[in-house]
Amino acid sequence: MIRRSFLAFAALLAAFPALAQEQGAAAPRALTDAERDLITRINQHNSQIKTMVGRFLQIDTRGQRIEGTFFLERPGKILFRYNPPSYEQIVSVGRGFYVVDRKEKTQYAYPQDKVPLRQFLDSNIDLFKANIVAVAQSDDYFSVTLQDDTPKGVVRVALVFDTESLEMKQWTLTEPSGAELTFSLYDVEKDVTIPKSYFYIDPTFRAKSAPPDA
Repeated sequence: MIRRSFLAFAALLAAFPALAQEQGAAAPRALTDAERDLITRINQHNSQIKTMVGRFLQIDTRGQRIEGTFFLERPGKILFRYNPPSYEQIVSVGRGFYVVDRKEKTQYAYPQDKVPLRQFLDSNIDLFKANIVAVAQSDDYFSVTLQDDTPKGVVRVALVFDTESLEMKQWTLTEPSGAELTFSLYDVEKDVTIPKSYFYIDPTFRAKSAPPDA
């Protein structure tokens, strides 16, 4: 469902099963000097990337797979457009996230300050400002798990970065219910021109309330 997709913005999951976290609030994680150095380099590298476009694969807890395209422009703008036959998309224009159904011509909004992915949309990314509760590293990947309190409970997301390129490859969201949703990015191009019309909420679309379990 699109409401699950939306929450997934907030997030990022580890590429490894060992990174699965227990539910409930966790204490902030004390970082080693090496971890702090790597996160600093991740912050600096990704802050220099002003636009990104590419494809994504979304997999939910039930194994359902959905693909689409994404467009990101810092600060604050992102569009996730699901492939046909879906007419749904998620868009941020810097003032919040909107779940849009282009067929039904409806939209509903979430406040941007309640979405953990907001840290990755800033002009100057600083993951140290987030509530880091876990990190993990393999030969090829480094995961930073962030935690946020929302009106529905604790949301935990793990951002997975390539240790060589320092670029984000995947994120997994763990919802308050324990359900997980993973986004993997591929065919990514950086610093390309994105039409302004992509980050647009049609004012004629009917506003509706978010689903109760969104």
